[in-house]
Amino acid sequence: METLVTRYGIARVEGEELAVVDLLYPDLSALLAAGGTLAEVDKAQVVRRLAAAELDEVAVAPLSLRTTSVWGVGLNYHGKAALTGRPVPTSPILFLKPPSSLTTHGATISAPAGITEQFDYEAEVGIVLGKPLVDARPGDVPDAVAGIIAANDTTARDVMKATGTPVLAKGFPAAAPLGATVLPWEELADPNAIPVASWVDGQQRQNSSTADLIFDVADLLSRLSRYARLEPGDVVLTGTPPGTGQDRDEFLRPGQQITISVGSLVPLVNTVA
Repeated sequence: METLVTRYGIARVEGEELAVVDLLYPDLSALLAAGGTLAEVDKAQVVRRLAAAELDEVAVAPLSLRTTSVWGVGLNYHGKAALTGRPVPTSPILFLKPPSSLTTHGATISAPAGITEQFDYEAEVGIVLGKPLVDARPGDVPDAVAGIIAANDTTARDVMKATGTPVLAKGFPAAAPLGATVLPWEELADPNAIPVASWVDGQQRQNSSTADLIFDVADLLSRLSRYARLEPGDVVLTGTPPGTGQDRDEFLRPGQQITISVGSLVPLVNTVA
């Protein structure tokens, strides 16, 4: 069952309703850091019910925008590598995004004026950690994963080309939105084939699944955990499939709306400021 955070507290999506539950945590990061699990949200007593149609009005960031570490990976889809003509990487191209770059579903997003003319979208499946992960084997990874979240790993392509530094091209303040809801890992129909797609102003741009990953979720997180300790509430982005503005030579313009769909999650929607 999808979990979110509203201005009234942690809630779960129950069909056409949002069920706010009796859990005294400010967000899901705090719940996971305290050793809790998303299963606790399903079991908790309901204290308030809202219409699901109110989600855009009442939802706030499900994870802490101050403490969440977000890791990204470049060129992790076979389809993307084939389109670019670049060789398939033999190890993940990893980078760390600053927490200040994070924002929420429904927020306007933009890169600072005068810095980029190639602001781009990237639909991605985010993996939310539920337990610490360090120097882990691939088989250890699923037990440490809490769930998935939709993400838009926006990128200034011209800044990337000029600097060769992902954090500069992807670290603009409040320009990297995470979805409104988190789906528990164990509820995925197929954890190795999570659908991911994007639309710009209603026109579909990307359509793939994590079955096309070069480094699958278990392999990716295992490799990353050799170098960094992943903490509960951290997010690991898994890469973006082909169909970005870079692939089309068509970048985002003010006023455009980007929609990111990941599995059965509530779509992540943002507008370019």
